[in-house]
Amino acid sequence: MVIVDRIGEDRLSKRLEFERDMKSNSRMDEFMKERVLDDVDRRLLRALQGDAGLSHVALAELAGSSPASCWRRIRALEEAGILKGAVRLVDAERVGRGVNVMCQVRMRSHAPADRTAFEAYLATRPDVMEAHSMSGEWDYLLRIVAADVAGYERFLMCDLLNHPNVATAASHFALSQVKYTTAVPL
Repeated sequence: MVIVDRIGEDRLSKRLEFERDMKSNSRMDEFMKERVLDDVDRRLLRALQGDAGLSHVALAELAGSSPASCWRRIRALEEAGILKGAVRLVDAERVGRGVNVMCQVRMRSHAPADRTAFEAYLATRPDVMEAHSMSGEWDYLLRIVAADVAGYERFLMCDLLNHPNVATAASHFALSQVKYTTAVPL
């Protein structure tokens, strides 16, 4: 019995030391860089991507872990930047933003200051849902939602094409949404 107690004390001591070390962000970053996600982490991430509102008890059941362990893991994943927030998804069509357009943009200049200015402009546009800097013939790919085609035309003609760094744009209207997910495959 004494041997078991010493082993238990040893494990507890190491665990407490580990938790104390993890409170330091630099140590946490170092730990998460070296750490490969295990099966419990992956189950937690899958569950949270499906429903970010699950309680720690429900998450623990899904992950096969204790609620306290789940809480610690989630906190570690947040601190490492793997988990970046919890949101509720809004159906764009049901709130009057049913026109979905993919817009390719070619820049006049590729100077860093011009790209930075354009990206700052995009950040102010709530109708621009996604913006990707691209390789190839086009410089950016944007996903834009609009109330109707006329609304998109106003954005294109009055805003986007009037931006001093935009040379040209090509628009592609989505006919229907075949697949949409925010869940990263794990």
